[in-house]
Amino acid sequence: MGAGRGAWGMLTAFVCFIPLPAMTDTPVSAVHPTQLQSANPADWPVAPGWQPLVDGFFASAHGQGLLGFLRQRLAAGATIFPPRPLRALELTAPEDVRVVILGQDPYHGRGQAEGLAFSVAPGVRLPPSLQNIFKELERDLGAPWPAFPQPGGSLVKWARNGVLLLNTCLTVEEAQPASHAGKGWEVLTDAVIRHIAQGERPVVFMLWGSHAQSKRAVIPADRGHLVLTANHPSPLSALRPPVPFIGCGHFGQARAFRAQHGR
Repeated sequence: MGAGRGAWGMLTAFVCFIPLPAMTDTPVSAVHPTQLQSANPADWPVAPGWQPLVDGFFASAHGQGLLGFLRQRLAAGATIFPPRPLRALELTAPEDVRVVILGQDPYHGRGQAEGLAFSVAPGVRLPPSLQNIFKELERDLGAPWPAFPQPGGSLVKWARNGVLLLNTCLTVEEAQPASHAGKGWEVLTDAVIRHIAQGERPVVFMLWGSHAQSKRAVIPADRGHLVLTANHPSPLSALRPPVPFIGCGHFGQARAFRAQHGR
């Protein structure tokens, strides 16, 4: 396999999805601010298929409470990441979802978070969890690591090819992990997971770590989905029992599942 395909080509193979035309991914910082600028959902575009769900959430008490919290934190001078919290819903339309990978909350280091679970902007040093994801892709499917700095650790091409990279909490403050947990985002992301899981098309759900696995409750068992569970790819747990992430074989299983369903 040529270096040009790398992990991106292997990811396309495992979802068995026709790749989109080649695109050049520009670093987020070159076009957009590196941190959240407003608490106005109108500034956070999503694919049309997600719009009714997103609008309903922000009109609800939970959504209004979340926006109020974000406005208060911005007014207090907090640095909040990422600049576009709904980017996963912008890049992956509901009708295109083939695989769902759940994260917890965005990276809390400046310049890291780009609105997609586990992904960082091109040129940013790879976080340890993402390194382990590429390591498992290489072990499982023989995929070479992506070129650095472009695309580096950016998983934008995954998102554009049907992999929903969804954090369950969509904002975080600088150097304060889980600082926005429990403020309302989980109501929206649970609704997103439920919407996909209640569809007629079988989807692969990759649930890594106890937090992601807690969302299994919103995935019906009678819709033919493939639900894969393992430890989180963090170095703290990637090699530990009960199901080490390294060696889990999830990417190969997902590819086989997609092929079985004619995709």
